[in-house]
Amino acid sequence: MKLLLIFSVVVYSLSMLFILFYSIAQAHLLYRFRLFMKEKQPEEPPAPEVWPTVTLQLPLYNEKYVVERLIDAVAALDYPTDKLEIQLLDDSVDETTELIKDRIKEYPQLHWQLVCRSDRSGYKAGALKYGLELSRGELIAVFDADFVPAPSFLKRTVPYFTNKDMGMVQTRWTHLNKEYSLLTRLQAFALDAHFYVEQVGRNSLNAFINFNGTGGVWRKETILDAGNWQDDTLTEDLDLSYRAQLKGWKFKYLPEVESPAELPPIMSALKSQQFRWTKGGAESAVKHLATVLRSEASFSIKYHALAHLLNSAVFVAVLLASLTSIPLVWAKVNGLLPDIVFNVGAVTLLSFIVISLVYFQAQSQEKASVRKLTGGFLLYFPLFLSVSMGLALHNAVAVWEGWSGRRSPFIRTPKFNLEARQHKWQENLYLSFSMPYTTYVEGLLGLLFLGVAAWSVAKQEYGLLIFHGMLALGYLLVFYHSFQSYRKA
Repeated sequence: MKLLLIFSVVVYSLSMLFILFYSIAQAHLLYRFRLFMKEKQPEEPPAPEVWPTVTLQLPLYNEKYVVERLIDAVAALDYPTDKLEIQLLDDSVDETTELIKDRIKEYPQLHWQLVCRSDRSGYKAGALKYGLELSRGELIAVFDADFVPAPSFLKRTVPYFTNKDMGMVQTRWTHLNKEYSLLTRLQAFALDAHFYVEQVGRNSLNAFINFNGTGGVWRKETILDAGNWQDDTLTEDLDLSYRAQLKGWKFKYLPEVESPAELPPIMSALKSQQFRWTKGGAESAVKHLATVLRSEASFSIKYHALAHLLNSAVFVAVLLASLTSIPLVWAKVNGLLPDIVFNVGAVTLLSFIVISLVYFQAQSQEKASVRKLTGGFLLYFPLFLSVSMGLALHNAVAVWEGWSGRRSPFIRTPKFNLEARQHKWQENLYLSFSMPYTTYVEGLLGLLFLGVAAWSVAKQEYGLLIFHGMLALGYLLVFYHSFQSYRKA
């Protein structure tokens, strides 16, 4: 029993210290974001005398619900038609290809290039690399199937490439279906913090930022100089971003330029997206962390790169801290641990204060009254934290696979286009019918932490009651919505 307690104290302490380490980086990004917003922002660069040729790459795989909307949006782009090449990188094995052929006939004035490979080797990275070999553009813009770029997108991003050192320009994602459900609102809550505070903060520091896989423009030379698209991670965007910046290319983030996109409306779709992002982040950390730490970058930039590449490990830390907290509470109730252990541990709760400030700042960028902003934050932030904790097991498995080098296929996130009101999500043909074993474990963990919380109340031990209550709520919500989405698929 003594060894178990020692083990639990060590693991819990290390996990909370890692979360504190991550929150310090977040606090610095928040500080930099606020400085950036107070500064007078430079005007957008003037239009070039001669617009460069742009290849717009649209990687597609079985996108029957959204591909026509995407084609209509890119056809409306305000850019010289003789300088715009649109590549439809279509790996589909369903009716998507025929939908594409029929739709592009409505826009004969544009230069369409339908590229169909014989196999999906390399998945999205493979498709982008294959298309790059066929492209004639000096610049390469990328949009996923669920995005709806504004007509002004290219004319607001391309002028930044008059700087010959500019390798990539990324825009801010916004959300087409934010108000669809509680799940989509919580996702928007999380993504806004990344696309406001994190990206702006890092870019203002000249630290490493990442191309977000879509809604951005690359210089073709940059992609080739950095070693082209590679498929040895599930986040080819993050991987290429680090390789390019390590080569000395400059990146620019434009929070004022919006790229609307669809959020996964159901838990099974969200989980497939989260697994890919989380595992790919862990794979990219294995691939690049040592190189970054050996580079000549400053301590501040290395610190932020460390937090950036290891941010998926927060889920591992939350999972370990939650499990080891159970014997700690039991030990405190039975007088086996001194109070100083818990008093010192309380310092790490500063992490959650910092994180709450980051998310509040992101939400405050939305145009809303103080009353509405505060009320919405007080409602959604605890729910967001709870659901994030409830995803800890699922995402920790992804991180472990990434760290251990276990390969897995690129599982696309199914798109729905539900705002068109043409069908219900249950009718989506791309949903998975198989529910992973971790879903059942999530349900059991929810019941476990609910029991621990009830036992703590009975013993009048309230030190970790809120933590365990949020874990119970998070795991049970994730289990319920997962079971619902897989069951009805």
